[in-house]
Amino acid sequence: MKHEKEVQPARITYLRVENYRALKQVELKEITPMTVLLGPNGSGKSTVFDVFAFLSECFELGLRRAWDRRGRSKELKTRGCEGPVVIEIKYREPGFPVITYHLAVDERKGVPIVVEEWLQWRRGKRGKPFRFLDYKEGLGRAISGELPDEQDTRIEIPLKSPDLVAVNALGQFADHPRVAALRDFITGWYVSYLSVDETRSQPEAGPQEKLSRTGHNVANVIQFLAEQYPDRLEHIFKVLRSRVPRIERVLAEAMPDGRLLLQIKDTPFEHPVLARFASDGTLKMLAYLVMLYNPSPSSFIGIEEPENFLHPRLLPELAEECRAASERGQLLITTHSPFFVNALRPNEVRILYRDDHGYTQIVRASDIQGISEFISEGASLGHLWLEGRFGIGDPMVNQGGPSLRKRGKA
Repeated sequence: MKHEKEVQPARITYLRVENYRALKQVELKEITPMTVLLGPNGSGKSTVFDVFAFLSECFELGLRRAWDRRGRSKELKTRGCEGPVVIEIKYREPGFPVITYHLAVDERKGVPIVVEEWLQWRRGKRGKPFRFLDYKEGLGRAISGELPDEQDTRIEIPLKSPDLVAVNALGQFADHPRVAALRDFITGWYVSYLSVDETRSQPEAGPQEKLSRTGHNVANVIQFLAEQYPDRLEHIFKVLRSRVPRIERVLAEAMPDGRLLLQIKDTPFEHPVLARFASDGTLKMLAYLVMLYNPSPSSFIGIEEPENFLHPRLLPELAEECRAASERGQLLITTHSPFFVNALRPNEVRILYRDDHGYTQIVRASDIQGISEFISEGASLGHLWLEGRFGIGDPMVNQGGPSLRKRGKA
């Protein structure tokens, strides 16, 4: 395997969302390297997941397309509520103070505008927080330099349009390295909408470094790994063999017509099987491993319902693979599976439910009375959830409030 320098990844430590569909006002505090969202259908798990997808698309595709794809203000904003959609994250780069990024978006005559956008940090433990980027509707100022300070000169840099995201625009210039770091961080996110059917496709041959969000190019990524990181690919096969018995290896073979054919070789048979005839579970596990063991891991990975198509006994092992990957990048996962949850720690799990007004509320499992004590006595988190020990998040109960809540942190 090629020598790879281990670089400590940037981490999101906090999320606040306002006026985003059912998320009228929610917070996630003390976010762990692997955070799992648990709750019944309609509780808001996919909406929290989509917040990260929306922010990523604002940088990748532009605010206008990300806004329009979600039905604009009519479908995106919380019903019956006024004011902009607000997304605020705190994240830490290695060697730097915690940075707060605030983005508020509203709609004017059918067009989204950035009502307010700023970056803020505190230099030193006793330093006063100050904004080194501050914009409203395309007009604002920013402080340049590696370590912007309150005494530094703020430069007015108007944007061409109020629907432009300032961090995305200014982050392309070398004289704003902290802004550029945040832009690189967000554009490096991988929010997965993995489809087993897409992994069966036969794309054009040619190595590709990153797995697409749908997984349609898994054969191209395997081709890339075979050429550039054969030891890493062999490790993926080794893990796959330990998780899916009788799998020997996976082949990506270029065809005369220019397509790339993905084949899976079972141990007892001489000839491999075409991927389109392989099991859903095998293909999905393969795609997850290719994603999690990428030589250039994404800074943030979002995975929805990994239990789909996988045998329940594979789920605790997949959770182990996700935890190992969280040392290289941050993971956000939604799930309905107690088998996946059994492999988790209480501080890694957030339970979502709707209150009496229909808005999403979030409680951390470790903040529910008695859960930590049950775990210390050998209980499994997923089984506690099935037994109704959480008091919330039960799909058969109409939640109106967290009766077993201990401290109120999310």
